[in-house]
Amino acid sequence: MRIGNALYETVDDIPSTVPVFPLSGALLLPRAHLPLNIFEPRYVKLIDDVMAGDRLIGMVQPRFGEEADNENDERPGLCQVGSLGRVVSYQETGDGRYLIQLGGVCRFTVLEELDTELPYRRCRISAERFACDLAADLGDSEIDREGLIRAFQSYLDANDLEADWKSVRSASNEALVNTLAMMSPYGPAEKQALLEAPDLAARAATLVAITEMEVARQIGDEPVLN
Repeated sequence: MRIGNALYETVDDIPSTVPVFPLSGALLLPRAHLPLNIFEPRYVKLIDDVMAGDRLIGMVQPRFGEEADNENDERPGLCQVGSLGRVVSYQETGDGRYLIQLGGVCRFTVLEELDTELPYRRCRISAERFACDLAADLGDSEIDREGLIRAFQSYLDANDLEADWKSVRSASNEALVNTLAMMSPYGPAEKQALLEAPDLAARAATLVAITEMEVARQIGDEPVLN
């Protein structure tokens, strides 16, 4: 598949070491796009370095819940699965920040964190487990599109929100699933579950289940009017 000007056809095209950007609640999926506002000096340096190289960044969540390392906020432990993104849009703001957009390439397994004197972190990774990510629309026909849209509509109704239904209806199944997953307002655990779903159909089913539970919770919290 092509992300920006780069072609990624097999896992051999994926580097074995990458700089990583730990960011809680962030989700990047294949062929989707994630905008980022980069302002911390260590990550400004990261962007400077990747723009001079292959433009690839590993997005990975810090560990959460019982596995979180609360004593080390500066260098928290990392989740085992992250996602590789390529910088496809880059803008300097004039005040020391970068506005970038990452195009999702594929997921990866974190094998180990590397020692480095750089201000940002680097990891050795493997994309072998997620080679299927490099094939567009794989499992597209297995998506329960109507079930997904019903769950999405229920969430909108419960939160008094509107959607651009023309865009929803024109999106491919893969684009619809991945975009809704990335835009969903759920917490780190739910985002990680969506990331680690084995394939597109499993991700869609996971998203529907999470959304239905959230809608049921919201409805259950509503006061009873006499």
